[in-house]
Amino acid sequence: MDIELLEIRDFLADHPPFDLLPKQVLEQTVATLEISYYRKGEEIIKPGDHCTHWYVVRSGAVEITSAKDTIVARQGEGEIFGHRALLRGGMVANRYQAIEDSLIYRLEAETFNRLLEQHPNFSWFFGATISEKMHDAANRSTPTHEGASMGFFSTAVKDLLSRDAVSMDAGKSVKAVAQRMVAEGVSCMLLTKKGNLVGILTDRDLRSRVIAAGLPLDTSAKQVMTKKIHTMTADQWGLDAIMTMTRNNIHHIPVIDNKKPLGVLTFTNLNQAQSTSCVHMVGEISKYRTIPELCQVTQRIPKLIGQLVHSGSSADGIGHLVTAVGDSITHRLLQLAEEKFGKPPIPFVWLASGSQARQEQSALSDQDNCLLLDDGYCEDRHGEYFAALTKFVCDGLDKVGYSYCPGKMMANNPQWRLSLKMWRKTFNGWIRSPDPKSLMFTCIFFDLRPIYGETALFDDLWDFVRRKGQKNRIYLAHMAANAVTRHPPLGFFRNFVLIRGGIHKHTLDLKHNGVIPIVDLARIYALDAGLEAVNTQERLEAAPHAGTLSRSGSHDLADALEFIALTRLRHQARRIAAGEVADNFMAPDELSRFERASLKDAFNIVQTMQASLEQRFQLSRFR
Repeated sequence: MDIELLEIRDFLADHPPFDLLPKQVLEQTVATLEISYYRKGEEIIKPGDHCTHWYVVRSGAVEITSAKDTIVARQGEGEIFGHRALLRGGMVANRYQAIEDSLIYRLEAETFNRLLEQHPNFSWFFGATISEKMHDAANRSTPTHEGASMGFFSTAVKDLLSRDAVSMDAGKSVKAVAQRMVAEGVSCMLLTKKGNLVGILTDRDLRSRVIAAGLPLDTSAKQVMTKKIHTMTADQWGLDAIMTMTRNNIHHIPVIDNKKPLGVLTFTNLNQAQSTSCVHMVGEISKYRTIPELCQVTQRIPKLIGQLVHSGSSADGIGHLVTAVGDSITHRLLQLAEEKFGKPPIPFVWLASGSQARQEQSALSDQDNCLLLDDGYCEDRHGEYFAALTKFVCDGLDKVGYSYCPGKMMANNPQWRLSLKMWRKTFNGWIRSPDPKSLMFTCIFFDLRPIYGETALFDDLWDFVRRKGQKNRIYLAHMAANAVTRHPPLGFFRNFVLIRGGIHKHTLDLKHNGVIPIVDLARIYALDAGLEAVNTQERLEAAPHAGTLSRSGSHDLADALEFIALTRLRHQARRIAAGEVADNFMAPDELSRFERASLKDAFNIVQTMQASLEQRFQLSRFR
């Protein structure tokens, strides 16, 4: 292959979907392409044409407009077009025009169809949804720095099995199977024929396929079992199990040896294998009595995050585990405070707000909290006690690594240490008069979760807040208008919009321009529906059932959040491994081409959902 073709091959190999092709196939493909040059303003294909090629932008830019002259997209270096027309049999629906002088690679339809037919990964790329591509990008990303603790990644499946296989002949009745499941304490039964695995029957299958369907209990298990099952061999890794479960949305994977069942892997097995160190840390916290001892725990949080990232844990799962440590630290400090200052004179509840309330803490979390007091609170009689208690706890959190909130939104601030009656009055004032300051406060205090104390006080307040917020459409519109002001860092050409100056120049802020816009959207959907959920993924999951978000929108946003949050955590893990302080500012060069494309897809989902929210609440009138 001559130097020019080698250069083209290397260029394509850095861009999806060509990076999914074997090297030899890519070389054969490059040998068939044509090189075309289009001047600015020149039309490439138009509606009504019969498309005979698909195209790759080598340099320049191409604008895609609909038959009604609405801009659909703009494609830049490394991006492809024309493939949608080929998938429709060649019918062109949009107009493709060079908006800069552009060098374009052209490949014949015959090449495209052959690659689709012969290479499943390549074919998957064109049939997969954006969410599926993000899943794939997340699963394909593996640690590259030396010295990484692979832990769960390199644990053999056989070592993750908690017990030997529990199996029965597939010809047995569903009643017999259910009775055996109860006796063995298992959530599924492996079904065999002459000792070989032929199917699986789970608790869910019994509910949906037998009981709900009204089948008699003497029905043969083989009539209702799942026959097409995903299996693993004993020498595969835990990483393979996580990927298989995630990609196929399953909760049980039989492990086999030459068709003979050895056992079953469940999500419970995998979660236990991944979270042991976190459980140990929480156990230690309950025994410690001094700040230096508690510091020993929090100093291990960065390492814990690195281990969880490398183990293949989800961002949502990591958030719950890391927050569990923060909750335990807070709980222990409150216990120590009561030992120091005596029992509280009136009931109270300590509330976490922000990321701790949402159970989404990471390696870089400050403290946001407040105190809710019984209506019997009297400043003259009780103020000194609660001032001392909150100062002790907030100072303790700062000393062990949860720095003071820059905006002083903490329980040691008298403004956020209120009785139930005063908290109601405060929320009511914010909702009735949604000025910028009120909106800022509600973005924090609409994410609340009780950590310690009389939770009934919180239940009372939270019911009041949800009812008030749900009924006030004007307030919700103001909240929505505020939520869409924080834009994902994506330009019109699908290029990243990087920070221009300062110490973080040429980076993306994955927290404030990545994660937070989705958190803001989910909060609006939850308020609109009066949902109890506080965790962002739980809000997104619940919103479609309440009618405030479409099911497809829910899935897309949930996947976008998971991918952006996981990208952020992986960036933090890389910095931790390099001996640097974790932060939220990532240079796109840290990612592979496929990861960058998937991150752009995630940002694009957020932009689309923000536009949908604007339309729903008619936010143009707020500008």
